Amino acid sequence: MEKVTINGLNVYYGQLQALREIRLGIPANEITAFIGPSGCGKSTMLKTLNRMNDLVPGCRIDGQVLLDGEDIFELDVNLLRKRVGMVFQKPNPFPMSVYDNIAYGPRTHGIRGRARLDDLVEQSLRSAAIWDEVKDRLHQSALRLSGGQQQRICIARALAVQPEVLLMDEPTSALDPISTAKIEELVSTLKEKYTVVIVTHNMQQALRIADRTVFFLHGEIVESGPTERLFSLPQDQRTEDYITGRFG
Repeated sequence: MEKVTINGLNVYYGQLQALREIRLGIPANEITAFIGPSGCGKSTMLKTLNRMNDLVPGCRIDGQVLLDGEDIFELDVNLLRKRVGMVFQKPNPFPMSVYDNIAYGPRTHGIRGRARLDDLVEQSLRSAAIWDEVKDRLHQSALRLSGGQQQRICIARALAVQPEVLLMDEPTSALDPISTAKIEELVSTLKEKYTVVIVTHNMQQALRIADRTVFFLHGEIVESGPTERLFSLPQDQRTEDYITGRFG
């Protein structure tokens, strides 16, 4: 079943066209990876899915993006971002305690009861596979944690508002190999509850964790399909050239 359906999407930054005629279905409860060289449109596509591009001056969008059949451009943007969470490239915890980082989103959506917040914080930290590491440090600053731990705090923060879709923009590019492996392991478990879309520069990462992969080039989708097939039997010469390292 498709969670997100994209029809004829075009995105412009001023005179520059960043995405052209994108058509794509993103299945529910799977991990979809966007790959391609720098500047190919993959991050623009990711940010369009929760309307982060609304914040860019001169950005113009036409076409359709449906979330469970609803046009995201007609939804209240705060409601959309509750349903579609985002984790960025560099860990960016708020300068506050671990607890307050996780409780921040639920509080902004009106959850005030201490017992309910305690429960949500624990649940989210467990889902992000970091509860055991921080359960005795909940009231210490999140900025005192390591980079890999901070990124899992950011994932927990995104999960705390109970989204349906989780967008991840190169979530391991600033991390060491051990932290990267932990995040990959975590992402693989998240698809049981969430639809995950990840932008990655690391093709091995796409191969390890993604069910489906979409290859972007010059603002267009060259090819998409099951990850194993796309890497072992690409249908387009440009895909083969990219994954074998001839360019990019």
